[in-house]
Parts: sequence; C-alpha cells; structure tokens
Amino acid sequence: MTHPDPPDVSERSASVRALVRGLQILTLVNREGWATAGEIAKALGMPRPTVYRLLETLEEEGYVTLSSSANRWRVTRLAARLGDGYSLISEACRIVGPVFGEWGPRLVWPLDFSVYHDAHMIIQETTHSRSPLSIDRGMMGYHMPLFRTAPGRAYLAFCQDAERETILMQLRRTAGPEDMAYFVSARIDSIIAEAREAGFATRSDGEFRPKTSSIAVPVLFKDQVLGCVSIIWSRSALDMVTAINLYAGPMKTIASTIAARLGDTASGGFSEPTPAA
Repeated sequence: MTHPDPPDVSERSASVRALVRGLQILTLVNREGWATAGEIAKALGMPRPTVYRLLETLEEEGYVTLSSSANRWRVTRLAARLGDGYSLISEACRIVGPVFGEWGPRLVWPLDFSVYHDAHMIIQETTHSRSPLSIDRGMMGYHMPLFRTAPGRAYLAFCQDAERETILMQLRRTAGPEDMAYFVSARIDSIIAEAREAGFATRSDGEFRPKTSSIAVPVLFKDQVLGCVSIIWSRSALDMVTAINLYAGPMKTIASTIAARLGDTASGGFSEPTPAA
C-alpha cells in the first residue's frame, strides 16, 4: 500500500498560520458583533487580500456571513454555537435584512434594528443608506443611550425584570447628567409603564437627536427581547400622534414577522450552510 507523502514543514507552517489567522478573524467578528474587511485587516494587522480570502473560506464553511444591508461581516448561528448564546440574536439579524427589504420602500422613513450591549443599544441593521428621507448616514454600529432613545426605552420596558434591575443598577453608577435626570425625576418609571401599555416606546422631545423622533417595538422571542425595530422621521414633517397612527401598527407587524420567521427557522432547522465534511 502506498501512502501520500506527508506535507513538508513549510506547508504545515502555512496551514497553521492560516488557521490561526482564521480563528483571529472569527474571534474579532464575534466580539464586535460585525466588522468590515478593512476594519478586520487594520485591527489584526493583516493584509486586506488575506482577510478577504479567509473571510470567503469562513463563509464557505458557514461560520460568517455578509450583512444584507451593509458591507459588514457577522458570525452565523454555526459559529455562535461555539460561544455563549449569541445565536438567536445573530439569526435575528440575518432575518431582519429581508424583512426591512420588504417594508422599507413602503414606509420610506429609515428603519433600524438594534440590540442591547453594555448599557447601550447598538444598531445592527438599518435602511438609512437606502431611505431617501434619511438625514443620517453610516448608522451601522451606532451606539445609542437607553433612556433617551425609543429602542432603549422599549428594551427596558420589555426585558425581564431581573435584567432591567441589573441594567438600572449599572446606569445609576455610570450615567451622565442627562441620563441621571431620569432617575431623579422618576420619569423613566412612567416611560416604561407607558411603553408596556402601548406595546411600543417613543422619542419625541428632542432629547437625543433634536431633529428627529422615533417609535420602537421590541422583537420578542420566547419571552426574551432579542432587539428592537424602530422607525425614525423628521420632527418637522410629522407630529407624534400622526406618526403613531401611521407607523405603530406596521412596526408591530415587522417585529412579529421577525419573531415568527425566527420561530419557523428554529423549528425547521436553520438554513445556514452545513460545514463541509
């Protein structure tokens, strides 16, 4: 019986180096939530062509995927299984893109999907770049405060009581003057109560971005808030009562659609690629 010649030292070294670099990329993308190839190359000190090649390999094997709304990479459920439970949020992000693609042209005003991380809401998917009415660009990855934004208020209103208490304890220690005022006046309590009653949260008083207002609805899956979908419009174009009449219903439908598709995917098997044998 003949045996194939073992790889020489240089081949083994190249393979190990590629594996290490691939793991570094996977770790970075998982930690940051998303990243462009250029950001990965800069952070890890790798040549950009090498990053592109390794990302393509990781994509072929089912560990990363390119966002449908921006040139950014994120981990898939397959990779998230190796981590600490990020899989549902990662899968929700994958589902959001097509749902926004369906609703964005109908609602026209920009839509965002944001998730909670370290006392902020971070935008993971957005239609700002495609909306003709957007006054903001480059919103992917944007960090938003909790008390002064509709997504932050929606998240606080609908997350589990224990998580809310933990978040509020953290904010009491770290909040700046603008947010501390909500504790002093107990205004955050009324905001949470109103959001829970309505099923959505609002921002209308120019407390965060003076020129815009927004409505946010939580995406609920098995009593867990995976994130919040929101619509943003110019305050000079619409008052809040009109906006609620126009958009609260569609935003609830968008949130429930994302949750339903996530449920269908979970029950029927996730559609991401199976790793090659």
